[in-house]
Amino acid sequence: MQNQQILGRLKIILLVICIHSISIEANNLSNFPDNEINVVLKELQVECDSVRYIYGRINDSLSKSLKKVQTEINAQLPITTMLDLITIESRLSQSLFINTKLEQADLNKIRYLKGLQIMKILYEKTLSLDHHFSSVSTFHEMNRISNPNNYAEFSSIKELINSDVNSKQGFQLSAILNNNIYTSIIHSFISIFNNEAKSKNEKSQAIAEMECILDFSLRMHNDLNTIHFETVFLQKSNAEILLDLEKLFKEYTQPIGYDLSLSDCRNTDDWDSVQTNLNDYTTKLAFVIQEDFYSTRARRMQINLQFPIDRLIQFIAQYNNFIRQSSKFYEKFGIMLSSYENEAACSEKIPEKFKALQTSISVAISKFNTAYKPVEVNGSMLKEVLYGIHEFE
Repeated sequence: MQNQQILGRLKIILLVICIHSISIEANNLSNFPDNEINVVLKELQVECDSVRYIYGRINDSLSKSLKKVQTEINAQLPITTMLDLITIESRLSQSLFINTKLEQADLNKIRYLKGLQIMKILYEKTLSLDHHFSSVSTFHEMNRISNPNNYAEFSSIKELINSDVNSKQGFQLSAILNNNIYTSIIHSFISIFNNEAKSKNEKSQAIAEMECILDFSLRMHNDLNTIHFETVFLQKSNAEILLDLEKLFKEYTQPIGYDLSLSDCRNTDDWDSVQTNLNDYTTKLAFVIQEDFYSTRARRMQINLQFPIDRLIQFIAQYNNFIRQSSKFYEKFGIMLSSYENEAACSEKIPEKFKALQTSISVAISKFNTAYKPVEVNGSMLKEVLYGIHEFE
């Protein structure tokens, strides 16, 4: 009778644990702040430790009761008493086994949920990167900075010189060649030298008016073009990261029966529905475990939660590689933009857009090492909190 009472209390405690596991997500997906991923991992570690502690208490109680019953079975007792003890032993063993499976299910649920939070943060980071790349890679702005024809001082001097050039000696460029930085500059110098209406001093003054613009354009034109095209390449790679994230989210949420895409989920703030589907799935899993704890159905449902987490880890490695690559590109961009030798002498003529680009690149380099890069996602900590595997086990 006493053992039956113990079993009854254990079942109640197990039920409390199941209820606790459903409500354990203190950080709702829709309310999660824009913090770094290490915050999620720390919360994950705390919540997993809490579940292990609660289940550990129950497992200890079950193990002690089981050991006591097994000791009594070894004693010389009447056959009816022995049969009762064997029945109690079987029930305690089953309860211990079920408890272990329920613990794994609750841990998988927490890891799955935190995986979704990590995915959400990575998606926001990737969208932010896409916006940044779009602003830097605008060819129109790069062209305005690097082509002297877009500077009012250069255009006005060209018009002034060309208007006085002897029609027999001078010539006009076509629209295409006139917009070309090299042919336009060569033509301007030829026009200055062939302009007999201008004195030597006037020609020298005209060249002095243009020298910073021409020097900056000729020195930085190729570098700015390189930055433009390589940023376009990074933007394309970033777009592929976004597509991979969408695909991962679809695979991740398919087992729990959620149908919306990642972008739709984000745009409609539908994270509560994802969490509701997960709660329904894990409640059903707990029922299957308790009804038929040896069934392959329970094992399959567990794997459906574990496998997407493994895919997420693979994606994180891909994301980190892309961030490292982008960071190297931007370090190179920073060196290129700071390489203009006459920046101090020509500071008044250097366009504000160029200075803004320098600042943007500098800020981006810093962000690649902080805001964009999920440093704490790498290493043994992730394996421990997601899989419960310590580095040296």
